[in-house]
Amino acid sequence: MSALGRAELEALIAEATVDAYGEDEELTGLFTMIEEHLAVPFGTTVLGVEVAVHSVDLSEDGRIVALCSRGATRQKIGILELPMPTPAPVGAEWVEAYRQWAG
Repeated sequence: MSALGRAELEALIAEATVDAYGEDEELTGLFTMIEEHLAVPFGTTVLGVEVAVHSVDLSEDGRIVALCSRGATRQKIGILELPMPTPAPVGAEWVEAYRQWAG
């Protein structure tokens, strides 16, 4: 659950999408803010396994994904499905804004 309220998340969304025309450009704006502000790398646990999150990307199917690794294994995980560690990394509020936008 986000520490930010709905109004604060809406303000972040407005900041990311101010010049956007349509959903695709809004998604790109949110992706840009996550890419610029989310402090990577960071560790988290996915299905009981520790992974490292190295970066974020836009997938071909229009989702923001986290590029994760464990040893030599690499996998893209939808950022909305990725559990954030406690404490959350700097910039995690942009992921919460994306979650609010994706609704």
